[in-house]
Formats: sequence, C-alpha cells, structure tokens
Amino acid sequence: MGKASFREDILAAGVRVMLRSGYEAASVRDICAAAGAPHGSFTNHFRSKEAFAAEVLDRYFAHTKEYVRQALDDASLTPRARLKRYLDIISGVLADDEWSRGCMIGDFSLEIAPHSALLRERLEAIFQEWRALFASCIADAQAAGEIDSAFDPVELAEFLLASWEGAILRMKVERGPAALDRFKHIVFQTLFKEQQ
Repeated sequence: MGKASFREDILAAGVRVMLRSGYEAASVRDICAAAGAPHGSFTNHFRSKEAFAAEVLDRYFAHTKEYVRQALDDASLTPRARLKRYLDIISGVLADDEWSRGCMIGDFSLEIAPHSALLRERLEAIFQEWRALFASCIADAQAAGEIDSAFDPVELAEFLLASWEGAILRMKVERGPAALDRFKHIVFQTLFKEQQ
C-alpha cells in the first residue's frame, strides 16, 4: 500500500488558514499543522507557496461561485432581486463569522498582487469571470426595464464588485455590518434603482 496523499487536506487547510491569516502570515508549517500533515508533504505536492496560493484561490473562487449561482440562477426572482439576493447571502456568511473575515479575493488583491505576477494574473482572471456573471444578470435587469440602461452592464458589474469589496474591507475594520448595509442601500437606491 502506497503512502497516503495529503494534497487535498493541505489545500482545504490552506483555504481556512489563508482566509483567517492572509498569505504572508499563513506559514507552510501552520497550514500543514491544520491539515494534520507532515511538513514535508507540502513540498511533495506544491512547488512553492505562491503556486499553492493560486490553487487555494481557485478553490475559494469555486466556492464563491456556488453562492453566485444560488442567487443569480434563481428563476423565481427578477434579475434585480437576484443581484440583491447575492449581496444578502454574502452578508449572511460574513455575519456567521462575526464580521471578522472578509473575502480572500479582495484580501489577496491588497496583500500580494503587487508582489506576485502569478497571483496578480490569477486574480485578474477571477475578477473577469466574476464580473461576467454579474454583467449578464445586470443586462437581464436592464432588458426587463428593472434598472436604468444608461451604463454598460460590464461597467456596472465592475463597479458593483469593486465597491462591494471595499465595503467588505470596511466591515472587517468596523467588525459590523454597517458598511455592507450602507452599500446595499445606496446602490439599490441609485444605480440599481427600480424603474417605475
């Protein structure tokens, strides 16, 4: 019988540890300890911490896309309501963590994008895919006459994601929902205001 592979355990632990501590503060030793894996297992499966972090980001984004699908694929809601539903789902997830952690995509963008071409490129690809999902829903809301068509759906999706990430950063500082609530209230009373 061959040796057990700790690859999946290390990746799962990497998501938890890096989400809590960030990239720099999450040591390989901490990640292996959280996975219950020998320290040497990390180098058996990953060529570097940077390459490992790219896989962790992919795993985190796959999980995030499940929340996106849960909201944006809900045919029982109008497109505008689907957008609001996504923000409410994420607010609930953040509340469950007592406003103490944010979004790994946003956190990595701040922390390591200036220092790693590999991770910067991966983050850019994630944002493009994420933006496309929201742009499609925004275009549907505009076609249905629910929201104003003055702005391009891709531009609105970019604004939505960038502003939402900023609200999450403020939430982490304040350790409360005020920034998220303020963002949702303002954006749905202005850019995404329901058309009469």
